[in-house]
Amino acid sequence: MREGIHPAYRPVVFRDRAADHAFLTRSTMTSEKTIEWEDGHTYPVVDVEISDVSHPFYTGNARVLDTAGRVERFERRYGKREGR
Repeated sequence: MREGIHPAYRPVVFRDRAADHAFLTRSTMTSEKTIEWEDGHTYPVVDVEISDVSHPFYTGNARVLDTAGRVERFERRYGKREGR
């Protein structure tokens, strides 16, 4: 790899604000904010809105749309169209 063209790849803490969960990994992300991690070192912290801890797909709380029920409810409310 050529020197001087790649961003710094270093330890960064990603913090999921919705689930109050944080994890340490390596990344090229930068941040002005820092956090003292469990090992006593200070790392840059990047706040994210969602991670595997709070995402409905991974937590099992995903909603399944009932399209047949929605169609039936629409037809009850507005009536079925005749003909065509």
